[in-house]
Amino acid sequence: MAEPKMEDVGRVGGFFSHLSVAIVELTGTLKVGETIYLKGHTTDFQQRVESMQLDRAPVQEGHAGQSVGLKVTDRCRKHDAVYKLTL
Repeated sequence: MAEPKMEDVGRVGGFFSHLSVAIVELTGTLKVGETIYLKGHTTDFQQRVESMQLDRAPVQEGHAGQSVGLKVTDRCRKHDAVYKLTL
């Protein structure tokens, strides 16, 4: 099985624990349905992007320069790296 490739797509700009939502400042393109890997000092998990919001409105895709809200399955912290995993 091929090792997945990791593409750096952004950084966590904030995390709302009561909502389990991370604000991700994108440096690349990210779409709903793609798998991401969040890595930081105490963060290390991957998940599928189930929903994404831009200015509190649902979107299917985010681009470099935008800050999007992502529902996350685990706790993350500001400055954590966000990678897109592709086979």
